[in-house]
Amino acid sequence: MTADVDLTVPESGHALRDRLLALDCRLFEAVAARHWPGADPFLPRLSHSANHGVLWFGTAAALAATRSPRARRAAVRGIASLALASATINTLGKRSVRRPRPLLDAVPLIRQLKRQPITTSFPSGHSASAAAFAMGVALESRSLGSAVAPVAAAVALSRVYTGVHFPSDVLAGAALGAGAAFAVRGLVPTRDQLPPPGRPRVDAPALPDGQGLVLVANRAAATSDRVRALAVALPLAEVVVCEAADLSAELEKAAARAQVLGVCGGDGTVNAAAEVALRHTLPLAVLPGGTLNHFAQDLGVEDVRDLSRAVRQGDAVRVDVGYFSTGDREGCFLNTCSLGVYPELVRERDRWSKRIGPWPAGVVAAVRVLRADRHPLRAEFGGRERPLWLLFAGNGMYRRMGLTPGRRFDLADGRLDVRVVHGGRVPAVRLLAAAVAGPLTRSPVHAAVRVGKLRVEGVEPGTLLAYDGEVTTVEGEVTLEKLPEALTVYRPLTHR
Repeated sequence: MTADVDLTVPESGHALRDRLLALDCRLFEAVAARHWPGADPFLPRLSHSANHGVLWFGTAAALAATRSPRARRAAVRGIASLALASATINTLGKRSVRRPRPLLDAVPLIRQLKRQPITTSFPSGHSASAAAFAMGVALESRSLGSAVAPVAAAVALSRVYTGVHFPSDVLAGAALGAGAAFAVRGLVPTRDQLPPPGRPRVDAPALPDGQGLVLVANRAAATSDRVRALAVALPLAEVVVCEAADLSAELEKAAARAQVLGVCGGDGTVNAAAEVALRHTLPLAVLPGGTLNHFAQDLGVEDVRDLSRAVRQGDAVRVDVGYFSTGDREGCFLNTCSLGVYPELVRERDRWSKRIGPWPAGVVAAVRVLRADRHPLRAEFGGRERPLWLLFAGNGMYRRMGLTPGRRFDLADGRLDVRVVHGGRVPAVRLLAAAVAGPLTRSPVHAAVRVGKLRVEGVEPGTLLAYDGEVTTVEGEVTLEKLPEALTVYRPLTHR
């Protein structure tokens, strides 16, 4: 009996490479020989428009112009992914594999670019940028990603169609671009990766058409577009637009006839509405309309679609409310309350914002406050006087995920997130060190604890206290505490 013996010789690595290169050339020639109606004038122009990322920067600008928070995040993520992909291609990709460009003999003259690239062929930088931008947008918003993806695919195809790349160059570039988008997501998580905001739902009125909702909008927040969108989404809701000076009076009037009190504006406006809702034991519907909108963001309410869906379905949570008292002054805070440098920064920012806008004003205010010659705040804790540059109390624990700014995932944890920056030389360095250190750390310049109540004594008269972007003066003893699960607020159960 004889056994069958396999006498075939395994294919060598060089032979496999040669076969793949031959396949790549055949695919390139097949594309060059194929005529697609309308593609000859269109694809070369599209390919040219993507030079230096111009097409994608223009797309990002168009997304940002929609003023949709999700569209703006998608635009930023797309550009960040593109930047990482471009840097990787230019520093590693092009220098690692010095592959010559395809010969143009088989490519019709009408398809060829007027200016041929002079860099090496592998991988395709245009394809990497297109895939990176499209994938970055899609990771933030599937609907926007599905709109951008066909354009990105057409750009990648145009690089073969115009004869400047082999198909494998395009595939490798696209893979690198998609990888760059996922790398950016690892550093800065998308909203869908974050834990769901708030606690489990509580009973709240479901208003399918908005009847029973009275929403007061602060005209100073420039929220007319959102107010109009809300009127379309909830046609029976009553909307009152007022000046900032009339806000408190209009909120009281609205609470007297509302089943649900609504508010549109920034964090200061939402704070005023929360106080009225607490007094009248009404649920609160928050439509963000300010610059930062910390409370609405932590709730998971970004725009009219989020709020209207929650109101129609009666989706709501109970959240803690922070409370401060000093002498004859008292008030609540939904986000933060602070003493020291930060209230001065808020006051300076408000002073400059009407002249140069909120974001530039924040930069100017930080520079002016940190450069000023001042003495630290002096306050007593447990009978011991201590110098402080900053005392920060957050209504709930602020956390960071990746490189994202601090935010809260639990708005009813029953604790104040207290951070203290000790007095000493070079306040700017101390404040920066405290910001980098993060929560629940202790160092010579920074301390952080979680408590249910805090009492600060010996506060000098005229000391500034900031709460939810508003500023007041305090003196003597300042008490900070929590009102656990005191307020019912609408928010969507899941992310869009």
